[in-house]
Amino acid sequence: MLLLTGLFSGCASEPLLIHPAATAPQASRHHGSRHKAAYNRPYKVKGKTYYPMASAVGYRERGIASWYGYESGNRTAMGTRFKPQGYTAAHKTLPLPCKVRVTNLHNGRSIIVLVNDRGPFKKNRLIDLSHGAAKKIGINGLAKVKVEYVGS
Repeated sequence: MLLLTGLFSGCASEPLLIHPAATAPQASRHHGSRHKAAYNRPYKVKGKTYYPMASAVGYRERGIASWYGYESGNRTAMGTRFKPQGYTAAHKTLPLPCKVRVTNLHNGRSIIVLVNDRGPFKKNRLIDLSHGAAKKIGINGLAKVKVEYVGS
């Protein structure tokens, strides 16, 4: 019983807003049989290597969102055709596919989107929303958002 108490208290002390990829050892970030697809393996863009998370359970982060929509018809990292008016998103390290709730912190509006692509690769950007998703929560350019994992 004492051992179980110690295990649970150790879990409870973990900060909630820390990005899991920032604290996880490199080796544990990309293990797991369901995440061996090419789009969930480490990859390199502009000389920087990104390590997709094996799991997004408990993921919550605040940052800057942007939107993209001119890539209509192009393929996402998962190989599906990008639809600008859909409710999708791109993230550098969340496992693909997964669903997240994105909340515009300026107006409180939120939407659940499917993360099916990689990006954004501009400095200080957390997530890229499809034009349809951004429009639904009132984002016209850049906006401060909260992103929370809701499921696979």
